[in-house]
Amino acid sequence: MSKRFSLEGKTAFVTGASYGIGMAIAKAFHSEGATIVFNDINPDLVQKGIASYRAAGITARGYVCDVTDEREVEETVAKIAAEVGIIDILVNNAGIIKRIPALDMTAVEFRQVIDVDLTGAFIVSKAVAPGMIEKGGGKIINICSMMSELGRETVSAYAAAKGGLKMLTKNLACEWAEHNIQVNGIGPGYIATPQTAPLREAGHPFNDFIIAKTPAARWGTTADLEGPAIFLASSASDFVNGHVLYVDGGILAYIGKQPK
Repeated sequence: MSKRFSLEGKTAFVTGASYGIGMAIAKAFHSEGATIVFNDINPDLVQKGIASYRAAGITARGYVCDVTDEREVEETVAKIAAEVGIIDILVNNAGIIKRIPALDMTAVEFRQVIDVDLTGAFIVSKAVAPGMIEKGGGKIINICSMMSELGRETVSAYAAAKGGLKMLTKNLACEWAEHNIQVNGIGPGYIATPQTAPLREAGHPFNDFIIAKTPAARWGTTADLEGPAIFLASSASDFVNGHVLYVDGGILAYIGKQPK
């Protein structure tokens, strides 16, 4: 059974994986034998990412690339194919969020979030699909969010983008299934990262809010995402298609505690 989860001989491209959730998933893929490539729009972050992978004993190729630039993405995917190999696994992880009340958000700000979080995933998926078709199959994993199912103040653009990404996942799965390409999503819950550290301090109102809303009564960790990502990237999920796997500690299943 362990062979079903092996990624030996596979080339995995994780966008925006110079740190955080993307890097954790990339490292998990490497542990199962995959060769790792990643990108970032910021050249300094690409170099820092390469150094972080190296410190973990991983040789990863990093590319400077804006996922919203179709020509740049096509050139980067061609470079990866020439320098590393045709991409077998794509994780559309690159994304941004702007926490701005809807009445205060400009259309320019709204479009920027949609462009990176949704259009970027479409552009990169479209660029890698021909290589996957040529090889006889592939795996695409879109990093969605609970905000593809839930609403919350100040994240209207992000929720709209992630809701769109959920439906893009389903539609690409329908179009490309005949080519043995599985397109699925992962919807992380609230994950403990360095960026959320100030919010997770004991007694912080937001920390208390998340603990109360999560049946598991804790924040998730990047390690909680590794198993689901390996599953969706491996042959163990060959008949799983168009699915979004929510890794949220049960938040979406929970109506909340009854008041005492």
